[in-house]
Amino acid sequence: MAKENLLYSKDHEWVRREGDTVVIGVTDYAQHELGDVVFVDLPAAGKELKKGDPVANIESVKAVSDVYAPVSGKVIEANAKLNDSPELVNQDPFGEGWIFKMSVEQASELDELMDLKKYEEYLKGIAGE
Repeated sequence: MAKENLLYSKDHEWVRREGDTVVIGVTDYAQHELGDVVFVDLPAAGKELKKGDPVANIESVKAVSDVYAPVSGKVIEANAKLNDSPELVNQDPFGEGWIFKMSVEQASELDELMDLKKYEEYLKGIAGE
């Protein structure tokens, strides 16, 4: 998975554009901070979201964390594989561990997300480097 082709939110979600839809998951940084994922509460198809809305929960051995909508739109599909294999979020966060797909209501919101270079700089700021 080419991480350079993804967009990133400050909430540590990645976004891959596929035409008029986007695929969303959590970054390697996020899954590492969470620890071993044991359950993912997935969103229902058809759910309307505004940018920043909590859309899913990831439960790990350390904590429960929200996944936020990086853009406004409607949930098209959730990754059903995570019901039986939530560990995919840890094992393959940029591939099989994706969380959900959604339509994009306002394409301009994608411009507000970070590219890989900006996201890496953001992570350095978090780490205090």
